[in-house]
Amino acid sequence: REIQAAVMQGAVRADVVVMAAAVADYAPAEPSSNKVAKTDAPLTLRLDRTPDILADLGKMTSRATGVPLLVGFAAETGNGIEKAREKRTRKGIDLIATNAVSRADAGFDVPTNAVTIIGDDEEQDVPVQTKERVAAAILDRVERLIRSRAASPARA
Repeated sequence: REIQAAVMQGAVRADVVVMAAAVADYAPAEPSSNKVAKTDAPLTLRLDRTPDILADLGKMTSRATGVPLLVGFAAETGNGIEKAREKRTRKGIDLIATNAVSRADAGFDVPTNAVTIIGDDEEQDVPVQTKERVAAAILDRVERLIRSRAASPARA
């Protein structure tokens, strides 16, 4: 919740917000300030959903100006492109970069990645390359979107 408050406060002054990862989807419903002692009985841990910071940013973005421009990520398995399209729409974000985390040559635990960048205007496949080059491709897409908005300030 502290991160959510800080992000929301900073976002009102930002032109672009890139949300690279969820902090946590769930948190303990009843956190303990003391060590939980081990017993022979089973332990039941109840978790509550945490705030969805990216979706909250999508709700506060000015649809008239498109500021801040929001970029999200979706590490997916299965039909990742379709899931990412739905997530982008549901959360009200401008661009989403999705990658198939089941690939051995991209994603977690390797120095390379491959993504599909999805926006209103197009879907761009970025082939396997260093993560730095993938990041540059995402930022190039952000720059193109900013320039297109500046040329045509009316936003649908």
